[in-house]
Amino acid sequence: MNLAKLGLMLLLTILPLGCDAQEPAMPLDYDTMIFLDAEALAETGIGEAYEQLLPELKRYVAQPLPVEEVFDPEAPRYALRVEGREYVIYTPDTEGGESWGTAAYVFFKIVNDQLAGSDVRFYAINGGNDLGGMFLTSEQASAARDDLPRRQDWPYLPEADGPWYGQYH
Repeated sequence: MNLAKLGLMLLLTILPLGCDAQEPAMPLDYDTMIFLDAEALAETGIGEAYEQLLPELKRYVAQPLPVEEVFDPEAPRYALRVEGREYVIYTPDTEGGESWGTAAYVFFKIVNDQLAGSDVRFYAINGGNDLGGMFLTSEQASAARDDLPRRQDWPYLPEADGPWYGQYH
């Protein structure tokens, strides 16, 4: 009886080597994810994150727009100016973690507005301190939603309204 079990274990160990079985493809290539961190964005980090994103953005946009940060530590107030439009991230009236969601929304909006003529969008992955982004087509994002079991892991386009700011939950 033990010899039969040993033979079966050996067969099960060797069997995968002899067939053409492949590991399932990952729905998203996390090696291409750009790490952002919503807290860092909200704490006057959008300009730096945008500068780091520019080499990748230039693959899709010939002339990315300049982004001007407007920070007043006395108020305190943090905003961005892009093409004459001001996006306020926080003011003294901003509630708790609201600036994290607002910063993420504004960052992705600025990038995605520039991608309007392209087949790709800059999708958010995760949120909060784990926020990242990936350039994906709508088909790639849809395939990832089909393959990933947890809705929180699905790529999404951030929205202006909290508390989830567009993240699936």
